[in-house]
Amino acid sequence: MRSIIAVILTVMMALMLMLLPMPDWTVWLRPVWLLLVLIYWAMVMPYQVGVGVAWVVGIIEDLLTSSMLGEHALALSFVIYLVSSLHIRLKVSPLLQQSLMVLLFVLLYQFIIYCIQGFIGELPSSHLYWLSPLTSMLLWPWFFILMNDYRRWIRV
Repeated sequence: MRSIIAVILTVMMALMLMLLPMPDWTVWLRPVWLLLVLIYWAMVMPYQVGVGVAWVVGIIEDLLTSSMLGEHALALSFVIYLVSSLHIRLKVSPLLQQSLMVLLFVLLYQFIIYCIQGFIGELPSSHLYWLSPLTSMLLWPWFFILMNDYRRWIRV
């Protein structure tokens, strides 16, 4: 029960950080908070947080951001499937290697969203769209340590 509450609380926090208003010049630098949280939980608890959780959270993100229904759900589910299948390798990797993998996962997520938006004719207006994976990668070591401390604190 604690693990479910911990996942729900962190997902809610990520949703709030995702919706937090930012100055126009920093919008492209915003890390993909929701994906980072799901990557962490899928890496640490792959049997509790998997594709189904990613799909539900993606639908919630679609509803909150007024995007096409299923767009983020598909991208999150695909990436979390990969994370779940690689969770053992990711857990034993050093933080630098994990950061590089997170960069690839976030790039894949952004690419899927980019393709879907291209199909519906709503491509991002700037090439700065691709900066978010870099900030997510740079943030990953601190995020991972913070989430590990949180997990130990609530004894999950």
